[in-house]
Amino acid sequence: MVEDRRKAKAQSTSEKSRAYRDRPWLDLYPKGVPAELDTEKLGTLLDLFRESVRSFAERPAYRSFGKSVSFAEVGRFASAFSAWLRAQGIEKGDRVALMMPNILAYPIAMFGAHLAGAAVVNINPLYTSTELIHQINDSGARLIVVLENVAHTVAEALPRLKLDKVVIAKVGDVMGLKGTLINFANRHVKKAVPPFEIKHAASFSAALQLGATLPTPTVNVSADDIAFLQYTGGTTGTSKGAVLRHRNVIANVEQITAWFRPETDPAVSQVMIAALPLYHVYALTCNCLYMMRIGGCCVLIANPRDIKGFVATLRKTRFTAMTGVNTLYNALAQAPGIEKVDFSGLAISSAGGMAVQEGVAAKWRSLTGSVISEGYGLSETSPVVTANRGRPEVFTGTIGVPVPSTEVSLRAPEDGAEVPVGSPGELCVRGPQVMQGYWRAPNATAAVFYPDGFLRTGDVATMSPDGQFRIVDRIKDMISISGLKVTPNEVEAVIASHPEVGEVAVIGLPDPQSGEAVIAYVVSRSLNLTEDVVRAWCRERLAAYKVPRRVIFRESLPKTNVGKVLRRALRDEALQAKDGAARTS
Repeated sequence: MVEDRRKAKAQSTSEKSRAYRDRPWLDLYPKGVPAELDTEKLGTLLDLFRESVRSFAERPAYRSFGKSVSFAEVGRFASAFSAWLRAQGIEKGDRVALMMPNILAYPIAMFGAHLAGAAVVNINPLYTSTELIHQINDSGARLIVVLENVAHTVAEALPRLKLDKVVIAKVGDVMGLKGTLINFANRHVKKAVPPFEIKHAASFSAALQLGATLPTPTVNVSADDIAFLQYTGGTTGTSKGAVLRHRNVIANVEQITAWFRPETDPAVSQVMIAALPLYHVYALTCNCLYMMRIGGCCVLIANPRDIKGFVATLRKTRFTAMTGVNTLYNALAQAPGIEKVDFSGLAISSAGGMAVQEGVAAKWRSLTGSVISEGYGLSETSPVVTANRGRPEVFTGTIGVPVPSTEVSLRAPEDGAEVPVGSPGELCVRGPQVMQGYWRAPNATAAVFYPDGFLRTGDVATMSPDGQFRIVDRIKDMISISGLKVTPNEVEAVIASHPEVGEVAVIGLPDPQSGEAVIAYVVSRSLNLTEDVVRAWCRERLAAYKVPRRVIFRESLPKTNVGKVLRRALRDEALQAKDGAARTS
């Protein structure tokens, strides 16, 4: 028996030694960050939520338009909403959709839904009725909480939605008198609420008031229950719901916490600027849930495109961290009045969603003294896979190294064989944060997983000998607009539905402002079809960021011998033409 234990221990030591050789990035870990985490004992997001509400009760949890709510208040509001949801017949395992920007109602509704045992379906408020119909009906959501500013979209789609209930939230909900004034200005001064009619809709504030009088439900939620259906284009095709269980998301929260702990001063109250939308998985985990985990405060920016208002908020706020994408950092660095913002407390400037340009990183450091720290992730991984140090000495231009308990393998897409160090290969990932699969899409799930459990991301990367990763290309055709993903198939389907379109192909091309721009190539059936007509057709059916920047008409599209349109050929042709023009100018 003793000999067996000795052999088992030796084998375990050998496997660990081999694992360390296969993971050279461990030598780059900040001091104090473990290689592995015991993610099996983390419980659920509800365990995290209840513990944080208890431990940080009087601290500010979220701030919006200058109004803060404490952890204790968020706890009370979320409990009230959960009680109201249960009274409406929401059962464990049901789906509740949230269609809101960064306002106080979002985290309250999210945690309330989880307390009721429901899974949350995040929906982009910029979606058109067509996009909304697909996501609601595919997810099977029974109830939606929507900001009144975009409730007209729900009203338009409602006859084709399988919903039991609509809840209308307002920007100023749970803010008291100040909220009443904000709501009045939103409706009557800014006129930001288009007319809509939804019979029997409930107001979010009324739901909270009624829920506060009802008994708090007791629902047993396990780590294997679904926390979010996070819709994404995946690596190809139409939008699919990545099934993120409580164990996946809380593991990623713990990975982020462990990664940034050595560079986060426990004596300083952490305040993070949340300008990216919480319905996006990056901000959801790295802002909303991470700050909840460490007792920090999220400053919610409802409309980051209002740069003037954004800068005004920053001037009134003492903050220690922020997340963003390249376009956001670039816009802020050039914004009038930004030089009056106090950046002395800014310790961490985190970036993801799209590559950060070196020039933008240089401008941000010159302005703030903070070096942008890039990471990498995707909806299917809750999202963080790799990260640079929270406070790097220089901008690396890499996506960093895998976070604890995360394995990354670079493989040849053709046969799945691992590629040599320094050679490009598809970035594949395995870890506790990786999704279980796509919602009710077994074929799509099988297509993105290798038999050994590694998820295929569709991105091509290289690894340096010391273990740092760099994205160099992509297999997938998805387009990234300021971090928001656009699936060419979706845009092509909309354009192809125009009766005067013969064929269409959509690609993404580099753009200095948004990272990439949507470009459509169209074979027309009529001389009456113009670029303006195609773009107007798209604007009626797609979110604004998905509408093609340019429409180029051609007599034919390049195809394979089996008739598949070669998007890559169009992209290469456009890039070569751009390079040629640059050389002759």
